[in-house]
Amino acid sequence: MVTLGDCQRLQSAWFVALAAATGGKTFDTHQSHWVWLPARRELMLMFPEEISPAGIRPGLAEGARLGAATVGIWMNSTVTTSMLPGFGFEHGWQPWWMTAHLDSVLLDEPVGIGLEPDSPEITGPDSAELQVVRRSAPASAGPAAKGSRAWHAVARAEGRLVGHGYSFLPDGGGNLRIPALAGIFNMAVGTDYRRRGYGSGILSRVARSAGAAGAEHLALNATPLGERLYSRRGFQLIGRGQTYWLHLAK
Repeated sequence: MVTLGDCQRLQSAWFVALAAATGGKTFDTHQSHWVWLPARRELMLMFPEEISPAGIRPGLAEGARLGAATVGIWMNSTVTTSMLPGFGFEHGWQPWWMTAHLDSVLLDEPVGIGLEPDSPEITGPDSAELQVVRRSAPASAGPAAKGSRAWHAVARAEGRLVGHGYSFLPDGGGNLRIPALAGIFNMAVGTDYRRRGYGSGILSRVARSAGAAGAEHLALNATPLGERLYSRRGFQLIGRGQTYWLHLAK
């Protein structure tokens, strides 16, 4: 059974992979693990064991030195957060943690769904982060391949890109209790193309690729709107998290 802890470790592993692919870095302060995502100028504190000045202050100082525009903290429900407003953090969105057996999300994908490690229409931070796919083990490699694996699928309609999303399988399971657990990340479909099967098709395509590499289970964090799609595709809600955000002066 996939747990909240597995979901949290998978989310952390994804950010670490993005950092490695885009010239970022990770570092630790007191009971705090930070990930710097330069493409978005975001510094993330991932599921700290406690909130304390000894952990927060040096992390924020390093974020300022790196040029962070935003600092985010991903929390679990066991950590006291009363100190965060004193550092300027505001209560943010809730990740809804959902899991599924991989086979339950597979379907016959509609025309226009395919894997693309590089999509010319994608620009800015999204384009930079496609490097996480290009750095992956080859798509033809089997389950025994070493290294983290990432796949990027797109949906095209009427000659244009209308949606995309990733799956990710950490190297060695990313210290997960369930090493055959893959993540679904950054799913997006244009407003005018929703409820037409594109989201389900992208989900199926990236899940299928992760399954070929050895994944058996999937996890993701959803918004309330996304939860509607994922619950129809076999995902079950197992818990809710919390985020906090600090926007630094430019």
